[in-house]
Amino acid sequence: MPSVFVQGRPVESYPPLAPEARRGSVRRITEVGEEVLHKPCRDVTEFGPDLAALIDDMFLTMYVAEGAGLAANQVGVGLRLFVYDCPDDDGVRHVGHIVNPVLDALAPAGRRLLDEGEGCLSVPGAVMDVPRPDRAVVRGLDKDGEPVTVEGTGYFARCLEHETDHCNGRVYLDRLSVRGRKDALRQVADRRDEVFARRAANVEALSR
Repeated sequence: MPSVFVQGRPVESYPPLAPEARRGSVRRITEVGEEVLHKPCRDVTEFGPDLAALIDDMFLTMYVAEGAGLAANQVGVGLRLFVYDCPDDDGVRHVGHIVNPVLDALAPAGRRLLDEGEGCLSVPGAVMDVPRPDRAVVRGLDKDGEPVTVEGTGYFARCLEHETDHCNGRVYLDRLSVRGRKDALRQVADRRDEVFARRAANVEALSR
């Protein structure tokens, strides 16, 4: 089986960082509580250099923050779009972006929920167990407006589901109990400074 899939298609080889990141600039990551994270995003209707530049910035910002995925509203842009660079449970790497993502509904008979640890770059430092299906299929468009379908299992399925949630105005805290949400926010209070120090160091390292 190929070890890397880009835009849902197998490739022979791929660099450690997506080429888009080399063209991008680091943007500020929004945090839970900011309005843009908590309302559904608008469909992308214009495809061109501005969209491509946003994707470049999102890839670099994701790498600086050591994330596996990043939605546009996490950099303050309320558009339905996310980027990802994420392994699945078999160690296969998946890289790409999806514009106007829609998650397929899975038949109950084919659904298996996994209750595993999940974090979010907009909830810095917190990791909580969140039940999600172990398989996901997301359909949308690429930056040129061409159709794209991406399938994922295990951790990558979780990534696709998590980022599509962002596009719908949901953060993973919305899937927790009141007690779980309070626990997550306590983790943020304890670890936020450490997380931001690591991000700052990564900006320096990636700019060399």
